[in-house]
Amino acid sequence: MKHLIALLFLLLFVTAHAQKPIFTTAKVEAATVYFNAVELTQSTSVMLPKGSSEIVVKNVADYLNESTVQIGAPSNVTVLSVQFTNNYISEYEIDEKSPLIKKVRDSIKLVEKEIQKVNNAKEAEAKTIELLDKNQQVSGLNSGLNVAELMKMMAYYKTKRTESRNAIDALEDRRIKLNETLSNLRNKLEINTQKEDKTSKGKLIIQVMNEVAGNVDFDINYLSNQASWSPFYDLRTENISAPINMMYKAQVSQSTGIDWKKVKLTLSSGNPNQNNQAPQLNAWWLQYNQPYAATAEYDKMELSEVVVTSQAIRKEKKQLGYAAAPINANIVENQLNVSFDIAIPYDILSNGKAHSVALKELQLPATYKYYAAPRVEKEAFLLAEINDYSKFNLLPGEANIIFEGLYVGKTYINPNQTSDTLNLSMGRDKKISITREKVVDKSGTKFLSSKKEQTFTYDITIRNNKKESIQLLLKDQYPLSSDKETEVTLMESNDAKNNTETGILTWDLNLKPNETKKLRISYKVKYPKDKIIGNL
Repeated sequence: MKHLIALLFLLLFVTAHAQKPIFTTAKVEAATVYFNAVELTQSTSVMLPKGSSEIVVKNVADYLNESTVQIGAPSNVTVLSVQFTNNYISEYEIDEKSPLIKKVRDSIKLVEKEIQKVNNAKEAEAKTIELLDKNQQVSGLNSGLNVAELMKMMAYYKTKRTESRNAIDALEDRRIKLNETLSNLRNKLEINTQKEDKTSKGKLIIQVMNEVAGNVDFDINYLSNQASWSPFYDLRTENISAPINMMYKAQVSQSTGIDWKKVKLTLSSGNPNQNNQAPQLNAWWLQYNQPYAATAEYDKMELSEVVVTSQAIRKEKKQLGYAAAPINANIVENQLNVSFDIAIPYDILSNGKAHSVALKELQLPATYKYYAAPRVEKEAFLLAEINDYSKFNLLPGEANIIFEGLYVGKTYINPNQTSDTLNLSMGRDKKISITREKVVDKSGTKFLSSKKEQTFTYDITIRNNKKESIQLLLKDQYPLSSDKETEVTLMESNDAKNNTETGILTWDLNLKPNETKKLRISYKVKYPKDKIIGNL
């Protein structure tokens, strides 16, 4: 019977020992960052016994897509299940504390015990004072004491109370010093913890079956939405005869809960979260609806594109220094996306802040010309035209403009346009003066029976105050009618190219130094006099 009980206890011990989880910490080896996600590659090594084991892998992302987790293991190890959690609590985890942190924790416990002893001593001295005060009251009411005995009692009380009060003050001083020591130890504990690699709350619980006991290497891959990157550029040119020096950069940020230390970094323009199901077309049935009243607006592609992207240009000009960073990115382009393999290992901290990564430096041959749309902005913009820009693998993003060594402002690069030429707005040029004024004696309103006729005439004056000749692309417009009752007639356009579908007038001007040119545009609008056109 005794042998049976002993065997039962042995089996229970072995079973309990086999079920004890094995803790390990995963290290980040590589990160492929997408615009709104990241694919992390991590590795870890675990000493496994033969048979089944539960492995708790620490230092994985706080939040991840559990369905994307992939575990790579040798052929002698079978992965039975994988579960993700960021709320794992186990008494076994305390065994993983480092000796350095354990030493600090032991010191903290000793100081806390000393503080408790000081508090106990203070309490005893306070009780002594309380007892002395009560005895003084009794002695004073006892009329049996003579003067000598009373004086002796008072002297004893005074001496004893002073000793206890001094002891309390000394103990309070010691308590303050011990609390300072305790605070320093706790700060040291935080510093020592910070010196270690930052670990996250996320954990993977892996059930495995091992055929042979020994050390096993695991590869871990998964997707997390707690990272992103965006392209941005620095555009530099010395004058309108020089090419554009473009620094292609990336802003990478992540808050996965893990600091990426010396990782192999890849940036991709792909989207791992998009729906990859091919769409299907169904029958397209037309339906009647209320007619849409079109309004005469600016041509968004032709007029507003340069102006809108230039509204962020700062008025203050700052002198900037420039130091080119070494470029170590291998560009891989396939039919679906573009990726940049960074050769240098990078540190990207999990703080949500943008980290600048240099991708490549380009020299773009450019043709410069000026552009103006005085109906929207009465200033000229310098445009740089880039031909055959698709070979540079550009992505949409903001760009800093540095012209003639001065920071001019920001623009936006949109390589997804349909034209063969990429137009980059290089900022405003104050040395080109443009005015657009209404000619009062050539404008006015007439009433004709049931119709109202309004005439608009504008003079556009351009002056080149620069020392060199310039090419200026000037655009203006006249309104278009959206119904039969409203008639629009273009009366004068100074030989401009007229796009009748958009109402855009275009002039290609060549202005010599200090030359002034004047153009006139005039149009007439006739519509029912009981109607009001709000945007005329």
